[in-house]
Amino acid sequence: MDQEPSFPAPTNDPVPSSALPPEEDTFTLKRSDIFAALIPVAFLVGLAMGYVIWGRGGTSTAQAPAPTAVQAEAPTAPQEISRYDVPEDDDPAYGPPDAPITIIEFSDYECPYCRKWHLEVWPRLKAAYPDQIRLVYRDFPLTSIHANAIPAAIAANCAGEQGQYWEFNELLFSMKYNLGASAYQSYAEELGLNMQDFQECVTSDRQNQEIQADFEFATNIGVRSTPTFFVNGIPVVGAQPFEVFQQLIEQELAGEIP
Repeated sequence: MDQEPSFPAPTNDPVPSSALPPEEDTFTLKRSDIFAALIPVAFLVGLAMGYVIWGRGGTSTAQAPAPTAVQAEAPTAPQEISRYDVPEDDDPAYGPPDAPITIIEFSDYECPYCRKWHLEVWPRLKAAYPDQIRLVYRDFPLTSIHANAIPAAIAANCAGEQGQYWEFNELLFSMKYNLGASAYQSYAEELGLNMQDFQECVTSDRQNQEIQADFEFATNIGVRSTPTFFVNGIPVVGAQPFEVFQQLIEQELAGEIP
């Protein structure tokens, strides 16, 4: 995830290599066995990250964490899980309005970990839960380290004015033309948008207020890094693998989480 300062980049494996047991000379484990054994640990780590940042209380505001990357360990005893009242606002949403699971994401188009999640995890979630999840994208541009974050968010919202927000969202995360003014024009042309209306929108300031409102709301409840998710109000911090979201979604659908 991206934060100020930055969080360590996720590896290509669902579980960081530092979490794997040390190699021994006497026996070996199959990679699939290790992966299966660590899925519950990854799930607990994802929730523990949110627990560390937002604490036990469930209040609407939180103190900023210390200026170091979050380091969380799987809890050894059951922890109280806090839910936060995070509205959809009028932000872009993908999925049925009556879906039992709502995932609200605070994200940044220039964040490499956000891109990793959208390329690797989100397609699998859509395929696995087509009628059961709803994703709401809210902007959290880290402007001090990502110069393209706000312009990209503006361009996506302008595409949304023409009913193609999610198509533009996918193109931005594809990085087919990278980011920047010419890239946004290329994405808009590829989608067949009305270019005059699109250009007028991106050069105006009417989308800025919405983006700033998202950022201020997230900051006020303690969000400090991207991507940060709220799954039915339960915080999950970072580009966690599919299995972390799957386990949380299954527990929510089964009513196992208070």
